[in-house]
Amino acid sequence: PPDWLSCALAHFAEVNMSSQHRIRIAEFKAVLAEPKINLAKLRELSFSGISCEDGLRCLCWKILLNYLPLEQALWPSVMKKQRDLYSQFLKEMIIQPGIAKANLGVSREDVTLEDHPLNLNPDSRWNTYFKDNEVLLQIDKDARRLYPDIGFFQRPTDYPCRLIMDPQNDFETLRKRVEQTTLKSQIVARNRIGVTNVSSPSKLVASSSVLEHEPLPNGSEAHWEVVERILFIYAKLNPGIAYVQGMNEIVGPVYYTFATDPNCEWKEHAEADTFFCFTNLMAEIRDNFIKSLDDSQCGITSRMERVYSTLKEKDVELYLKLQEQNIRPQFFAFRWLMLLLSQEFVLPDVIQIWDSLFADKNRFDFLLLVSCAMLILKRDLLLEGDFTLNMRLLQGYPTTDVSQILKKANELQNGK
Repeated sequence: PPDWLSCALAHFAEVNMSSQHRIRIAEFKAVLAEPKINLAKLRELSFSGISCEDGLRCLCWKILLNYLPLEQALWPSVMKKQRDLYSQFLKEMIIQPGIAKANLGVSREDVTLEDHPLNLNPDSRWNTYFKDNEVLLQIDKDARRLYPDIGFFQRPTDYPCRLIMDPQNDFETLRKRVEQTTLKSQIVARNRIGVTNVSSPSKLVASSSVLEHEPLPNGSEAHWEVVERILFIYAKLNPGIAYVQGMNEIVGPVYYTFATDPNCEWKEHAEADTFFCFTNLMAEIRDNFIKSLDDSQCGITSRMERVYSTLKEKDVELYLKLQEQNIRPQFFAFRWLMLLLSQEFVLPDVIQIWDSLFADKNRFDFLLLVSCAMLILKRDLLLEGDFTLNMRLLQGYPTTDVSQILKKANELQNGK
């Protein structure tokens, strides 16, 4: 066609896309304006992707992750209650232990045997403090490496924690606490993967090439420090699971989404809101992080096997090829399922996938279908490849339009 016609068609397509986008945003706003949110309608809209415009994604995720109730009138009181509770956690688990440690150095004559750092009693406050440091060191190591390719987590937040960064008090931050300890973090490298690394090869290369960032000025803190604090509080409140490597990859996209909310009032409380949404999300997937449950019905091994059983049903030729090459789902699907695909794609694509996951009422069944779709969309390469090539492909999934993956997963869900 002549140039003028090509330009006209391109312009028409752009106007049409823009018009559809505006219609979708209007539909979201209409649903979210109701006194009681129609959850089924919100799920249906969100499943096809949520716009970040006007903070829509942040609000939808908070509802879909059961942080905000469906009754809109309750939102202000619920958020205030939860944010106040989080402030209390900070005081009890970060500020007060730091003050106690500082006071120990000032007035040693007042120290009782129970309070002495050398007291070996497992119930001693100091034994707890030092045990916490072991977990903190692993969290610190992982939080610093979050998405090094975008640089967001290394930049300072506009809203440093007022309680801890109080200029009137020299409270011990977690960063200072890490700097002052000499424990070796290797002793708590609780890697869950077994047969391969939790981190994808591409991310390992990216993170290993990141140089140490310049320290921020007093009163500032980087976004990764906020993530570190969220994970530390979670570990303290959930001693049965504490912190396991990979949780940083779950909290990262949630925090990024809330910390970039265009609504400054909500953005200011990204830390507390992320904590509760992350806690709710972990309540649904925590079994993935508990090694003793791996081979149980609710454990990750059975979920990996379900990826293959679904593949067998949908594409038996590809299933038999992978079986013939002895490529077990443990070799690649462990990381896919455990980390909700957060290491297989760039952050904007992860967030797009999570729109659909959070919107689906059987969201982690849908994750199995997404995993199966990822295999089927690469079937030609997998059918042609040998063991080495196929392992390389599956452990470092090629750049792909995630919309196509989600479309295929939806087709599989509808029996196509």
